[in-house]
Amino acid sequence: QVQLVESGGGLVQPGESLRLSCAASGKFFSLYTMGWYRQAPEKQRELVARITSSSTTTYGDSVKGRFTISRDNAKKTVSLQMNSLKPEDTAGYYCNVKFGSLDTWGQGTLVTVSS
Repeated sequence: QVQLVESGGGLVQPGESLRLSCAASGKFFSLYTMGWYRQAPEKQRELVARITSSSTTTYGDSVKGRFTISRDNAKKTVSLQMNSLKPEDTAGYYCNVKFGSLDTWGQGTLVTVSS
């Protein structure tokens, strides 16, 4: 059983930056594929960024060049650095772990980008 706890959400103005973190439990964190997803009101959940056990990264088209995902296996954390935030980035952001049959979500953290 893996538990995920996100932190770092908040209210920022357009153009500002924010860093989200996700702390994971579990013995095999270094083997997990970790991802950040987001869901805006009345929209489907979408991939923001994903990082594999070998640190291969994938980004959603709308965040490429602005967001960076990273992991720290020693601390069992995955982070999402979000730069040049736009109002359309406003959403609940959810951390996810995938490993074999394991597919677990965190409770989410809200990011609001507004002037």
